[in-house]
Formats: sequence, C-alpha cells, structure tokens
Amino acid sequence: MAISSPYPSSHTPGDGPRPPWWRREWVRHGALAALLALSGLVILALVRRQTGTEGFLVGLALAVVPVPWLTAAFRWLDRVRPGPWRNLLFAFAWGACAAALIAIVANSFATHWIATATADPSGADTLGATVIAPVVEESAKAAAVLLVFVFRRRDFTGPVGGAAIAGVTATGFAFTENILYLGNAFGTDQSIGTTGLVSVTAATFFVRAVMSPFAHPLFTVLTGIGFGLAALPRRRRPVLRVLFPVGGLLLAMGMHALWNGSAAFGQFGFLVVYGGFMVPAFGLLTWLLIRSRQRELRVAREELPVYVQAGWLGPAEPFALGSLRARRLARDHARRFFGGRPAARAVVRYESDATELALLRHRARAGRVGTDFAVRERELLAALWQRRDSSRPALEYAARMTAPPPRPVPYWQRYGHPAPPYAGYNPYRS
Repeated sequence: MAISSPYPSSHTPGDGPRPPWWRREWVRHGALAALLALSGLVILALVRRQTGTEGFLVGLALAVVPVPWLTAAFRWLDRVRPGPWRNLLFAFAWGACAAALIAIVANSFATHWIATATADPSGADTLGATVIAPVVEESAKAAAVLLVFVFRRRDFTGPVGGAAIAGVTATGFAFTENILYLGNAFGTDQSIGTTGLVSVTAATFFVRAVMSPFAHPLFTVLTGIGFGLAALPRRRRPVLRVLFPVGGLLLAMGMHALWNGSAAFGQFGFLVVYGGFMVPAFGLLTWLLIRSRQRELRVAREELPVYVQAGWLGPAEPFALGSLRARRLARDHARRFFGGRPAARAVVRYESDATELALLRHRARAGRVGTDFAVRERELLAALWQRRDSSRPALEYAARMTAPPPRPVPYWQRYGHPAPPYAGYNPYRS
C-alpha cells in the first residue's frame, strides 16, 4: 500500500490584507531589472566613449571568450545543490553593469582627486590601482552576494553556493573590464600600426583571458565563501555571521591589492606574484571547494538511510544521491523517459532538497540547528514527496547502473564449510 504524505503539498495563503504594492515581488524584480538595465546602458556609453566604436566591438568579441567556460566551471562546482539560474543571471548582470559602473566612476574620481591634491599623477595612478581599486571593486562585487544572502537566503546553500554566486559576479565584472582594456589596446595598435601576434591587443588578451581569467573570480570567491559560512546555522555564535563575510571581503581586497601592485615589485614582480601566489592560491581554493562538495555527498549517503526506514525514500536513493555520476545518470534517464527537461529539472530539485535534508539532519545531530528544525524538515520531506513519481525511478535506475559489481563468494563460505589451507594463497605474489 502506498504511503500518503501527512504534510500539505502546497500552501494556501490566508485571507489577510495584501501587502502594499511597493512590497510585492514583481515590483522589486522590476525595479532591480530597471536599475541593472540603466547601469548597463551607462557603462556601455562610457566604455564606448573611451575605446571608440571599433575598439568596443573588438574588445567585446575578445572579452566574451572566457565567459562561457568560467560560468560553466562555477555551475559545475555547485551541481550538488545548484541554486536557481535567476540568481546566477542576476549576479552576472550586477557584476557586468552595476559593479562595473560603480568601479569606473569611483576609481576615476578618487584617482583624479589624489592627483590634484598631491600634484603627482604617476603616484596617484599607483595608489589608485593598489589601494583604491581593490576596495571599491571588491565592495561593489560583494554587494551582489549580500543581496542574494539577504533576499534569497534559502538559495544560499553554504560555502560552495556562495563561491558560485561570487564567482559569476566577478566573471561579469571582468567581462566589462576586459572590453575596456582590450578596446584601448586595439586603439593603441591602430595608432602605432602594429598587428598580429606582436600587437598590444594580442598581449593584453593573452595576459587577461589566457593567463589570468580566474583573477577577479578568485578574489571575490573569498567573499562568497565568507557569506556561505555565515549562512550555516550557528546557534551559539551569531557574531560569526558578521565576522565571516567581513573577513572574506578583507581577504579579497588584500589579494586584489597584491595582484594590482605586482607591477611595482620590479621587472619580474608580476611573474613572481602570479607563479608564487596566484596559481597556488587558485589551486588550493579549488581543492577546498571540491572537498567541501564531496563532504556534502558523503553526508547524504550517511544521513538519508533513516528516511528510507521511515518510507520517505527508496532503498537505493541514499547511494545514488551520494554519487555525482549517479545523479547525472538519473537526470539523463528522467529527461529521456519521464517527460524531457521538466522531468530532469524535477530530479535536480529532488537531489538538491534531499542533500539539504541530509545536511539539516547532520547539523541537528551536532546540535547546530535552531527551533525551526522540525518545520524545515517537514517542508523538505513534502517537497521530496511531490517529486517522487519521476525522481525515484530515475534514481533507482542510476543506482543500479553505478553500483559496484558484487564480489564473488567462495564456495566454502556459501555452504558454511571451513576454509581450505590454500585460501588466500596467490602463486604470483612474490
């Protein structure tokens, strides 16, 4: 007999008064979209004014090259509990439009003011690049992470999710900045008559899009990790919810300042900072984030069997939900046999909710949840129950396809006989 869910499948709003029009969701979304569109038009005009139309088009064509694979890398990193695409679209738009506009205006104003006050334009440029720009740019990019943290807290799934949002924001910012740098480089080539691989444009593209496309994302990911740590329930130390984001932002500013100031460290300063600090930091941070993702998979495998015993999940689901390969097979199977893309999206949502349920229970056993544990657990179980028809068969299929082959049982163990003297002997072992 099928088990029926004791929890309501949907929430019916009450008959209370409707919120004022300025607090409705569509109004907030419309205002935000208008702000980003206006910022995009202004930054477009400013960049085009500095580079010229031809330089702008060349810079745009070259700057878009690293964007798809950077975005795909952050989406791949966050595929255990992927956030909605609308969050990533907002993050990219904020970085490319609003953050870039704030940075270009504030940096220009600050550098001009310092040059006027000190009568030293070269010193003002150095100070602006190493002190002003890191503070302004990282603060502008962090604003997008803060907005998601405040208004989409449930979509903020921890350090990995925070890193994905921050990384996509920085990718958008670097995209606009690269248009400016590459467009100006093209204008320099036009004025001095250089072309091909020895041009300023080719050198700028190699440094910014080939050698260091991860620079801006690396800085801002530190801020995202800080917000991700702050999003984790910490009943006994709420002050950490402030210290983690602030600490991540300060680290991002410091790393950004070191990167911008590398040119002042001598003839090989850039290569020393790049090879001795940036590349190792990038590798270490990537390893830590992947390890955190693997921990989430392990927690899902260990915590979900209790819901199998209660009848909420199928017997094979904890194994499948603890494997990235099985999750991918489940999505593909649902897409082919259970309704195309909508079914695959339902499986993705099912996998994400199940992982969050496992992490919630893991934190509860460690005493790190608040009074809303039971409410959130019921919400997640109800969400899983709604999607069980298409998700459970897909996950069971994936579990069968990825399960390790059974080890053969020796005949003496199968029939209860004692092991012969030669059991375990390998004549080829030296």
